[in-house]
Amino acid sequence: MTPELYWTILTALFTSVLWAPHIIMRIIEMKPYLAFRDPFHDVSTRAPWAQRAIRAHSNAVENLIIFAVFAFAIQILSVGTALSALAASVYFFSRVIHYIVYILGIPWLRTPVYLTGFFCQMVLAATLFGWL
Repeated sequence: MTPELYWTILTALFTSVLWAPHIIMRIIEMKPYLAFRDPFHDVSTRAPWAQRAIRAHSNAVENLIIFAVFAFAIQILSVGTALSALAASVYFFSRVIHYIVYILGIPWLRTPVYLTGFFCQMVLAATLFGWL
């Protein structure tokens, strides 16, 4: 397994559990019976951090698609480099930090952390085109 693929799988695993804090908060606020009867999430949580958590999860899913396409293409084409491996690992940690910062509501830190992940995606794309 290439480093790019390893970090993609780890990122997907991390992203797959990001919904949990929001749902747990809904259950606490609404009680299980009402929370499970609200399949369309018509009732939002009162906790701002939980609202940010679901937005952070959506953002992680949206960006995972892009990252995964690049990482799998690197795997398939066997064009990985030390720099693309580093970018994949930095991407993972930037997404973890992004989620935490997003939930805490620190906008001045959220954007630079997001841009770090974006830059890592661009390193993977540049690797695919042979620019690095």
